[in-house]
Amino acid sequence: MTRYIFITGGVVSSLGKGLMAASLAALLQARGFRVRIRKFDPYLNVDPGTMSPYQHGEVYVTDDGAETDLDLGHYERFTGVSARQSDNVTQGRVYQTIIQRERRGDYLGATVQVIPHVTDEIKAFATADTEDLDFVLCEIGGTVGDIESLPFMEAIRQLHNDLDRGQSIFVHVTLVPYIAAAGELKTKPTQRSVRDLTSLGIQPDILLCRCEHPLPDSERKKIALFCNVRPEAVIPALDASSIYAVPHQYHAEGLDAEVLRAFGIKDAPAPKLERWDDIMDRQQNPEGEVTIGVVGKYVGLLDAYKSLYEALNHGGLANRVKVKVKWIDAELFEKGDDIVASLEPMHGILVPGGFGVRGSEGKIESVKFARERNVPFFGICLGMQMACIEGARNTAGIAEASTTEFGETSEPVVGLITEWMGKEGLQKRTADTDLGGTMRLGAYPAKLTGNSVVAGIYGSNDISERHRHRYEVNAGYRDRLEKGGLIFSGMSPDGTLPEIVERPDHPWFVGVQFHPELKSKPFDPHPLFASFIAAAVKQSRLV
Repeated sequence: MTRYIFITGGVVSSLGKGLMAASLAALLQARGFRVRIRKFDPYLNVDPGTMSPYQHGEVYVTDDGAETDLDLGHYERFTGVSARQSDNVTQGRVYQTIIQRERRGDYLGATVQVIPHVTDEIKAFATADTEDLDFVLCEIGGTVGDIESLPFMEAIRQLHNDLDRGQSIFVHVTLVPYIAAAGELKTKPTQRSVRDLTSLGIQPDILLCRCEHPLPDSERKKIALFCNVRPEAVIPALDASSIYAVPHQYHAEGLDAEVLRAFGIKDAPAPKLERWDDIMDRQQNPEGEVTIGVVGKYVGLLDAYKSLYEALNHGGLANRVKVKVKWIDAELFEKGDDIVASLEPMHGILVPGGFGVRGSEGKIESVKFARERNVPFFGICLGMQMACIEGARNTAGIAEASTTEFGETSEPVVGLITEWMGKEGLQKRTADTDLGGTMRLGAYPAKLTGNSVVAGIYGSNDISERHRHRYEVNAGYRDRLEKGGLIFSGMSPDGTLPEIVERPDHPWFVGVQFHPELKSKPFDPHPLFASFIAAAVKQSRLV
């Protein structure tokens, strides 16, 4: 029997529901249960694919090509369970599906309403593809009281009644603020949040209370009394030293045990937390430190590079070193900032993915600095394209090299991809195609050159990585770029799309068209990040 855990949030946003869901799933998984986590987002965008990173943070891409919420990255990193398109649904996608059905006449003339049509669609998403699972954790985005989240709240209320008794529970994440002037933790916001939730017909079984100071037993009992839960079901959640310490912390506070009790599950195996012990040991006892300069355009909101930041840390775990990330705005190099002063202290330089012309010349100058100074360089997606343009201009003699993404050019080293073979056959795009969901998305295979640096890093000539881009390096420039020392060491299986470039005469210089950060996990660091940080460690010993 599949059991459902519905996770809601109250008082304020950004309390860490996604991290809580990921940590609880990891604890249940450590006890031997099969888990999957889903995210329901109340905004009207069909998916976050067309949203600015400053609005929404990074877009996390799944193997099957879904553009999803960044919380799905937490889910994968903590459980190792690959997310799917069915694991993230927005209110926009729900309404899109319903309106398409209405236009086809599927409702046979019935008046289409929030109840039952919208709520039924949400329930269908919640229960789809859940065979052979012990637990499905459903995180409801937003905060109790938001107008946008009301259909989702109503849907999970209905689903709780539709399921058998004991097949679902509610976990509510709230804030217990500390008022410094009074020297007290205040429980009233939690009480009011639970009151709002119960007014919607949902009685939480467990409260996870985010707080900056330890929650005294007296306050715990007070919350339990006014919120109609057991004192043991009021779980304190203090700030942790690292997100990877959270599973241990929640286990120590009894969260997973209380969840099992709420389901009436007795004699469950104790959790095996050895891999989390190893992660924390490596994190808390590093044997060195390296500094990586990330030259990007969204550095004003670090959530825009959430998976990238975690993957760099995973590379540090693999090498047992602390990774200090220096976020550098690429535009500053275009406005006269001293690139040498900014990049010389770095032990490695990484240019991440992005869209648009802003900051592009600064990124190209960063590539040039890394190439000329023999600093380990890692280019991802647009970063690889900038590496190719830099190589074309400065080592292949193509002075006007550019990309059609930034405007018309006589030397389109990078251009709009118009067709490629996808999982559903030949895919075609034009410059006028809608932006949403029309890129090369999801996992695609690549063939690596047998004697290449990257083949040695992967330990294989056949790989599969996740993509999210609309422009490709023009393979017609391959011969000239390779004469300039930039080798095409990874190609699509049909040999038409460049996937990886490298400079064999450089200490570590790799550009990839895909996003390897999306598949990195703390207990299984991506090999490219592990190798990049290893090269940075060597660089740190030279300076």
